[in-house]
Amino acid sequence: MKIPLLILTLISLPAPAQTAPSSEKKTSDFVRVHYRENQVFLQTAIVTFKKSDIQVTLFGAIHLADKSYFNTLNTRFKAYDRLLFEMIGGDEITKTRKIKVPKTPPASSPLAEAYQLISSFLKLADQKEQINYLAENFIHADLSLSEYQKLQAKRGESLHSFALTASQNTEPRDEPSPLPLITALANGDSNQAKLLLVETLAHGDEAIAKIVTPTVIITDRNAKALQVLKSEIQNGHKKLGIFYGAAHLPNLEKELLEQGYKKTKQEWLTAWSLEK
Repeated sequence: MKIPLLILTLISLPAPAQTAPSSEKKTSDFVRVHYRENQVFLQTAIVTFKKSDIQVTLFGAIHLADKSYFNTLNTRFKAYDRLLFEMIGGDEITKTRKIKVPKTPPASSPLAEAYQLISSFLKLADQKEQINYLAENFIHADLSLSEYQKLQAKRGESLHSFALTASQNTEPRDEPSPLPLITALANGDSNQAKLLLVETLAHGDEAIAKIVTPTVIITDRNAKALQVLKSEIQNGHKKLGIFYGAAHLPNLEKELLEQGYKKTKQEWLTAWSLEK
């Protein structure tokens, strides 16, 4: 079982040529599993970089997580001059905020329906429902839907082809055992299913970071985020956050280091809390 689409959905896809770092610029881990005697925690990184008087913090996202995880992020986001967020087509959110119209339910899509099914079974909250995207300091830093579709057509890329490419970088030890996972799903045992998935999630960002061919899902979307970051800094903002799926962050970190930023701090935030 190579990296399942579920894993890509949770750490890379929206809620839609990399160069190797030098030995002095080791890529950080952005997802990990932390064990205690009777508990298991899936955690994402919050990594801060500084250059002169500019501070940029990368917030790794797991798109389906415990509600407390999103509550903590909402609180922390308030401290930033600008919080750059990922979401293909999320430019519509900014328009909604500007004209002050009532929030309406998003249109249904296969991806949205998949999120609902997965979040319901795993008993997790959905990022799109929990994060306050209407906050005044939120800035869309991702592709529009039309940009995404045009770039995919140009590169000949699809969600399926990206998943296949990522799966080539997956170690057998990182793959969930198929039979126990199927049994957990059949029995409706969400805790056991999550226990079987946490190690795969923890290594999913590493597998995707090993992709050297430019992709729309990672390369082009990260380029857009960095373009928006540059613009906001030119507008005079000093404290900025980037909230993107954890699989995007190894590449974003490389780019920041190459631009002269220095890593100054790394924290861990618990996304899933499980009983053994």
